[in-house]
Amino acid sequence: EKDFTPMVNWSYDLIIWSFSLLVDLFFREVHPRGAFRIPRRGAVIFVAAPHANQFVDPLILMRAVRLEARRRLAILVADKSMRRKFIGWLSRQVGAVPVARAQDMTTPGTGRIYLPDPEQPLRIRGVGTQFTEECMAGGLLVLPSVGGRSAASSEIAEVVSDDEIILKKEFKATTALQQLTAESAEGKGTKFKKAPKVDQTMVYDAVFHRLNEGGCVGIFPEGGSHDRTELLPLKAGVAIMALGALAANPDCDLRIVPAGMNYFHAHKFRSRAVVEFGTPIEVPKELVEQYRAGEKREAVRSLLELIYNGLLAVTVTSPDYDTLMVIQAVRRLYKPTHKKLPLPAVVELNRRLVTGYTHYKDDPRIIQLRASVTEYNRQLRLLGLRDHQVEYAKFSIIKVIITLIYRTAKLLILGLGALPGFILFLPVFVATKIISIRKAKEALKGSTVKIQGRDVIATWKLLVALAFAPVCYNFYVVLFCWWTAQHRFYGLMPDWMPTIGVAIVGWILFPAITFAALRFGEIGMDIAKSLRPLILSLNPTSANTLVKLRERRAQLSEDVTRLINDLGPELFPDFEAGRVVADPFARNNEGSTPRINLQRRDSEFSDGEQPPQGSSSFRHNIPHTESFANLGSIGLFASRPVSRARSRSNSGGFPIKALSGMGGISTQAGFDTVAKKIADAMKERRRRK
Repeated sequence: EKDFTPMVNWSYDLIIWSFSLLVDLFFREVHPRGAFRIPRRGAVIFVAAPHANQFVDPLILMRAVRLEARRRLAILVADKSMRRKFIGWLSRQVGAVPVARAQDMTTPGTGRIYLPDPEQPLRIRGVGTQFTEECMAGGLLVLPSVGGRSAASSEIAEVVSDDEIILKKEFKATTALQQLTAESAEGKGTKFKKAPKVDQTMVYDAVFHRLNEGGCVGIFPEGGSHDRTELLPLKAGVAIMALGALAANPDCDLRIVPAGMNYFHAHKFRSRAVVEFGTPIEVPKELVEQYRAGEKREAVRSLLELIYNGLLAVTVTSPDYDTLMVIQAVRRLYKPTHKKLPLPAVVELNRRLVTGYTHYKDDPRIIQLRASVTEYNRQLRLLGLRDHQVEYAKFSIIKVIITLIYRTAKLLILGLGALPGFILFLPVFVATKIISIRKAKEALKGSTVKIQGRDVIATWKLLVALAFAPVCYNFYVVLFCWWTAQHRFYGLMPDWMPTIGVAIVGWILFPAITFAALRFGEIGMDIAKSLRPLILSLNPTSANTLVKLRERRAQLSEDVTRLINDLGPELFPDFEAGRVVADPFARNNEGSTPRINLQRRDSEFSDGEQPPQGSSSFRHNIPHTESFANLGSIGLFASRPVSRARSRSNSGGFPIKALSGMGGISTQAGFDTVAKKIADAMKERRRRK
């Protein structure tokens, strides 16, 4: 039960608070959702995915858990990262557990390998290889990555000779089999890499020790950061930790909490993020007994499947980048015009759309709609517009001119206000840009799963800014003190002000100017992006194109809504009952457009429970600290009861009808049934906490 680095509470809190300032500066919004699900006591393993932001992901996860649940967690960090001076020191201060990874130890192997007989897929032969010297049982055999895809790998079961090894599991992917059976001018098969066996006994002991003490552990089960749109296969370590801890101590009350790390342009400055916590997973007792009985492989596989499904419920995944772009476009076409969805609703809407697309992707209507939406996106890119800017086509020429003049003047004023801070921060900006791009290229070369290496960009931007900004601004303060001593700053600085006082003024003034520039620049960039459609509206040729594009958008919006209304009820029976976004093309009985309501099911009921008979659903007032709540009842693909979520976003003007679902209860027996259900559910929730 070795504990690598004991956690010091005050040090942990100080570091989280300090880096929270950087997070708030880098991200425009970091939104925790579903944090009420986090158990307030007992052992917890947080499994977070996708791991899209190398060192920033652990920071955001620890920050969210600390602020929302008042708990501290020890993150499992790659041993390779722990060897970096600053990252290693920082990780040790927050009680991180170092983990050696085989993929960090891969080195090129001698010779080439091939598959001599497809009927014996576990037997691999080599040409010019030195298996007895370079490989070992339990090590890895890694093939080259192809087309940006993850490199195939398999564990070595036995080293027979210098030119023959036996694998524990065969290569099943078509690409891997093609590599192993190919013949070229260089010879049979393919080149390869090998990695030694890694002994994780000390890591598991440290994790078991913390879980037995009722602590929290955080892990990114994909094994490493990446910039893909889908989840990578989960490593078995998280399941072994959970099953091993429960097998050794069944009373530790361990639960696994899925955490979805959902970013909007994770590598960009002032982007947004949503951290969504899923329903805690209680490890089935039969899996623990199976693990204890020696059937470890089957137990680990079953638990990994549970964890993977839990992560799918809190993340937005798609087969590829193009599909993700289509999904986001469809979401914008579906939502009501001029209605700003809260950030958690955007994530949930994307997730439901991906679910629907995956289920119906071979439907001719879906294929045709995807082609139409892709073409619409292409036209937007050619015009340099965003979807919401197409609405400018309906402005009159006078309104366009007045709006253009007003926004241009506002942009000039904001630009003048942002200029001093921009000049002060320019060296830091240039340094972060150059170094982060260089580090991304280095990470891309050394990885088998990255596509562009964007997962390391935000991390290096923060690290470089953290190191370079204090040096840069202290240099400004020194110049400021020297100039004041020589010229008293053109008489603006009184003679009685000492040098240390001047330095204090500089330390306050220069960061304040830069922060003001950040705010001015952020607003100014939004205004600058809105000028192009206004200018296009003044040009008769482009104005006609914009009008046609607006008409095309209106038709696409109608097609999207109609198709969702047709397919939604087929996929989810409660589609209409749980509608959040009203159908803009439908009319109610009075002939008016229905109100946009956010209907909440009572979150105290478990997934298997139903509302009491006589009540169609439970709805109630939402606390001001909660977001629009049950996004599981979203009208797009409403299937599962989703929790309320903490939110710092505004509502965007969505009216909420409280208690309307109670209208069907008219008898005392009905009210007694409701009261009993609520009391039982609250008792069960307290027990789980």
